[in-house]
Amino acid sequence: MNIMPANRASENTLAHFLDRNKDIKKESLLYSGYVVEVEGAIEGCFSLEQMEEGIFWLKQLYITQTHAARLPYLLEGILTLVKRKQAKVIYVHSHQPVIDLLLEALQFNPQKESVFSEEYPITQGNWWSYKVS
Repeated sequence: MNIMPANRASENTLAHFLDRNKDIKKESLLYSGYVVEVEGAIEGCFSLEQMEEGIFWLKQLYITQTHAARLPYLLEGILTLVKRKQAKVIYVHSHQPVIDLLLEALQFNPQKESVFSEEYPITQGNWWSYKVS
């Protein structure tokens, strides 16, 4: 599994991935996103948007069903990436119970209220945070 900036991925490989996954926002992915390569094919992606200095929002986390078992490793890779970016906190908005369980297992902390609610109101799901050390 290899994580790389989306704007460094092969245009053909990225186009093929986006054609198969219509819900992925291409502009966001190219601006602040990363792709996950498995055996030469893009099988996942995520965006890591810097909200303030040292504060990141993990968005658009996706991995194909075929490689879903790699999700814990992908999240650990993302945490390593944000440490290199000298992040202090990373936030995640989850709308899937299985992701909530995984975030809790990785020692993310549930948030009582929407983190970026004024700018990005979200009525469903749960917010989580992780203090990067």
